[in-house]
Amino acid sequence: MDANLRFWRAEGQSFFQRFLLWADALDPLLLLKSSNEIQRTRLSILINEKTLSEPIQNNQTKKAFLLSLSSVHPDTDKIIPVLFRPPAFMPVTLPLVIISSVQRHARHSFFWQFVFHTYTTAFTLVNGNGTPKAEEYSLQQKQLLLGLGAISYSACVGALPLVFMNRYVLKNSLMQLVVRKLLPAPLLGLTSAFTVAMVRSPEFDNGIEVMDRNGKVVGVSKKAGEKAVMETALSRAVLFGTTFFLPEVLMYCVQRARFVKNPRALGPVRMFVIMSVLAGMLPVSFSMFPQCGEIKRADLEPEILSSTEETVFFYNRGI
Repeated sequence: MDANLRFWRAEGQSFFQRFLLWADALDPLLLLKSSNEIQRTRLSILINEKTLSEPIQNNQTKKAFLLSLSSVHPDTDKIIPVLFRPPAFMPVTLPLVIISSVQRHARHSFFWQFVFHTYTTAFTLVNGNGTPKAEEYSLQQKQLLLGLGAISYSACVGALPLVFMNRYVLKNSLMQLVVRKLLPAPLLGLTSAFTVAMVRSPEFDNGIEVMDRNGKVVGVSKKAGEKAVMETALSRAVLFGTTFFLPEVLMYCVQRARFVKNPRALGPVRMFVIMSVLAGMLPVSFSMFPQCGEIKRADLEPEILSSTEETVFFYNRGI
């Protein structure tokens, strides 16, 4: 079992523990660390690695693990490209979310949502479980086609409310509130979950590696792959569904209460609200399910169970 997964297993038992770890690991300043520094840190972790059966007390050791968690893929042991590391997720998606939320033309909305889903899909692919090998061209081609299809479909679905508005010119204030303010949130949440499920579909088609409590790989399970993908898709739906919905509710309350009297100030206030919600929801979303996922013996395939007597198995859920 990789050192990152051992760390998550030891330090991330509860939601609150995982939340605190992700709050630190998502620090954008970690993106400034060089590849050489990451490699040195990773090497020191591997050399000095303990069983991690007890919480780490050494602050320097915990910082080293945070850098490893934010920069190194636990399945491939390779450094993740800078733009697709977890600390880069918010700086990249924040302007895309803000721009997408203020669009009033279907064509512009489609373009920006296409860009948004392109990045989040690439992020999902890079940070997914590394068991399905991409050495064969057929698998790479399948992932690219599925990803492009999911991105295009999601961008079209995201632009539908504006298409509906522009085509039928709805003047009813209630309908405008529903179509422009309330409908985009569940659509973005569902399409975000859809792109995760599509681009990571090889994981439940081919299965992912499952390990025993000692970190030994005991087999490849499709059921574990399905569980990992569904958990990640649900967390992504909660992240972006809430990030689109909650700011609309808060801004509606601000306007009704007239906290902001100058109409020109509503734009900056809206941007601040979206940034705050996204910053708060990102560690919440990543912490919803353990990174070192668990699956019970009764939920695995019989061919895996025949080779071991373990009752609980572990796998890398991915992000």
